[in-house]
Amino acid sequence: MTSVITGDIINSRKMDDPAIWLNPLKALMREWGKSPKTWEIYRGDSFQVEINAPQHALLAAIRIKACIKSIEKLDVRIGIGIGEKNYDAPKITEANGEVFINSGEIFEELKKLKQHLAIRSPWPELDNELNLMLRLASIVLDKWSAATAQIVAASIVNRNLSQKELGDRIERTQSTISETQKRAHYDEIMDLIAFYEKSIVKKIS
Repeated sequence: MTSVITGDIINSRKMDDPAIWLNPLKALMREWGKSPKTWEIYRGDSFQVEINAPQHALLAAIRIKACIKSIEKLDVRIGIGIGEKNYDAPKITEANGEVFINSGEIFEELKKLKQHLAIRSPWPELDNELNLMLRLASIVLDKWSAATAQIVAASIVNRNLSQKELGDRIERTQSTISETQKRAHYDEIMDLIAFYEKSIVKKIS
């Protein structure tokens, strides 16, 4: 059992220089493996990445969201798929199996649903529950400003630091960190991620 994130960048064509979002996205994806085996960016602004532990897929998706929304005017659509991988390949875009079908299908449905984040797994009842939560969470996520997204991204990476320590590291005041995390509903998003992780671990264990 594995997970695959399929996504594309919203408003990417409005950027004169694609490197503005390409470089940060590539740097983030390198944390999960090497291209093109584990991740690949294709068709200009589409991407796919495998997260080996399905329970970590939502955290990865939120990190991608924060990474892209850290850049003014950009956003991202993300479909999370969970399932078996039947055929491995040198390139992730050439592999196949249930996980790729789930990821691709839910990603294609995002435009119809007018959503930016959804999941499809082998467990429809869990999908219904999680997708309701993700729809509600997206009310907040989709409204993050670039400055808010930057602090959320830093907060996730430095979860072991206090607000004061994080502020010192990224040259912001403790009050700025606190106010931004509240505005971003950071604690609630992390609670959602924890709930997701427990739910997936229970299913796959």
